[in-house]
Amino acid sequence: MHDRGAVTGEHVVVAEGLAVGYGGAPVLTDVTVAMRPGERIGVLGPNGGGKTTLMRALLGELRALSGTLEVAGRCGTVPQTERSRLDYPVSALDVVVMGALGRLPWWRRPGRAERGDALAALGRVGLAERAHHTFGELSGGQRQRVLVARALVQDAAIVLFDEPFTGLDAPSAAALTDLIDALAGEGRAVLVSTHDVSQTLAWDAVLCLNRRQVAFGPPVTALTPAVLEATYGRALIRLPGNGAGYAVVAHDHG
Repeated sequence: MHDRGAVTGEHVVVAEGLAVGYGGAPVLTDVTVAMRPGERIGVLGPNGGGKTTLMRALLGELRALSGTLEVAGRCGTVPQTERSRLDYPVSALDVVVMGALGRLPWWRRPGRAERGDALAALGRVGLAERAHHTFGELSGGQRQRVLVARALVQDAAIVLFDEPFTGLDAPSAAALTDLIDALAGEGRAVLVSTHDVSQTLAWDAVLCLNRRQVAFGPPVTALTPAVLEATYGRALIRLPGNGAGYAVVAHDHG
């Protein structure tokens, strides 16, 4: 069952024994999670481990093959900028305005009010002065912030980030981390797919996937060596030293 708007009480997402796939056998199974408003949850897993599949299920693009998934509120998405088309001659403002389409009647085009909302959202991410610049000409970090602004215009209670730190330099990554924290501070639930194990230590919970749910919980207790090895297998290497000591060898989108 995939029930949108059914969750009541303190959670905005509840999955129990969820299995999802693309019409045949499930590609992701045994997902049991609950998300509260204001939580930042990191999603770890190898390429093909089910991270994107889970996000598509949350968006309603895939239905549960078994188990249940309940989602309360609108989901907004922040895709990888490297997978965005950069050859279309559209401005940053145009990209953000597109976020309003999902909350308008099918027959209504975005107008002055929606453009005002889009400009305000660009201001929120520090890019008001770039509103009329061509999206493809912006830096990777700026494009990522434009896509965050688009999610804001979607009026999303749940914001899904698909490996948003890929290709960003350190200042851009720090700015994006601040935006994620700000979204959570406003009471939005934030789900971030990432390959950076250490990054998730600062967040509220971590979900480890490898075609099934390996673990879910606070990072300090969930990220044991056994869990990381079950999640990444030979893609996981242990670094010398006495700290967290793990890195992930990752190549493609998963």
